[in-house]
Amino acid sequence: MSKETLTWLNQHTLIGFTDKRGHAWHYRADQQQGEANHYPGPIPVDDVERRLFDWTALEQPIYVESPVTGGLDVVPDRKAIIRSDTGSVMGIFSDGYQPHPYKEWLVDNVGQLLDDDLAIGSAGLLRGGAVAWVSVEVPDTITTPEGVAFRPNLLATTSFDGSLSTTYKRIVTNVVCDNTMAAGLREKGQQTKVKHSARSHLRLGEAREALAIVHTIADDFAAEVAELCALDVSDRQWAAFLDAHAPMPDEKGRARTSAEKHRDTLNRLWNHDERVSPWRNTGWGVVQAVNTYTHHEQTVRGATRAERNMLRAVTGGADSLDGSTLATLRTLLPA
Repeated sequence: MSKETLTWLNQHTLIGFTDKRGHAWHYRADQQQGEANHYPGPIPVDDVERRLFDWTALEQPIYVESPVTGGLDVVPDRKAIIRSDTGSVMGIFSDGYQPHPYKEWLVDNVGQLLDDDLAIGSAGLLRGGAVAWVSVEVPDTITTPEGVAFRPNLLATTSFDGSLSTTYKRIVTNVVCDNTMAAGLREKGQQTKVKHSARSHLRLGEAREALAIVHTIADDFAAEVAELCALDVSDRQWAAFLDAHAPMPDEKGRARTSAEKHRDTLNRLWNHDERVSPWRNTGWGVVQAVNTYTHHEQTVRGATRAERNMLRAVTGGADSLDGSTLATLRTLLPA
C-alpha cells in the first residue's frame, strides 16, 4: 500500500491525550471499526501491542522461475520481509539486513529510555505496516507567555521497507494547528539512529544522553519561541521573505500561477488565520506561517495529507522545514 486512506489512518493510528489537545484533524467517527482510536488520556501499552503490533515480520527466501528447468530457484543472499498476518511483502534485502521488531524497538526500548511519568501519546502504522512510530509525551500541554501551546515528544520510529533506520528523536507538536516541529528550530532535532545491521544495537546510555529526554525539550523550545516572538519582522521584511521563499517567475504559466497561489495563501495565514496571525510581524509568525501552510494548505500528490504529515514527522521533514525557514528569514534581517 503506497497511499494511506482516511480509513486506514482511523484504524491503524492511535491518538492519546485528546482531552488536552482535541481530536486529530483526520478523525472520522464512522471509520473507527467499532473501537475508537482516540483516547482522552494516555494510550495503554497493551492497546498499542494488540491493535497495531499483533503480528511479526518474517524473513522469507526469494524464489525465481528457472528458464532451464521450469522449477523455482532460491535467490542467493537475498530475503524478503513479510507480514505474518497478511503475507504482504514489505521489503527485499540482502542477508545482512536485520529487522527491528516493532514491539521490541518502539515499545520495550523506549520504556527503558524514559521516566515513569511519561506515557504514549500516539502510535501508528504507515505504508501497509512497513513504517511504524510510537510517540511518548508528558501529560500536560505547555503554554508559553507568548500564547504558544505545545507538547514535547520523544518519537521512536522504524521500518521494514528500508526507508528508515530505527530513530529516536525529540520533536514538538504545536497544539493550535496540530503541526509537528523540530525541538531545536535552528538545527535538526536531537536524535539517535540505529542501522538495520547485525552489528548495530541501541546503547541506552548514549541514547539517553543524546536525546536529553523529553523533560528538557520544554525549556529549550519555550526559549526559542520567546526569542522568535521578540524578533520583529516588518511588513516590508515579510514581503522580502515571500520573494525569497516563494519567488515569482517572470513568465506567465503554471509555475507563476502556482507561486501566486502559494504567496496568496501565506499572506492569508499571516494576516487572518488564528493559527498564525496572533504572531504576525514576528519571527515566530514566519515559522508558523510556513509550517502551517506545508501541513494544511500545500497541494499533496501521491498520498493523503495525513499520511504525508505523519511521514514528514517520522522522516525528519519537519526539522528541515523549520530550519530552512529561519535560515531564509535571517538573511533578510539586520545582523
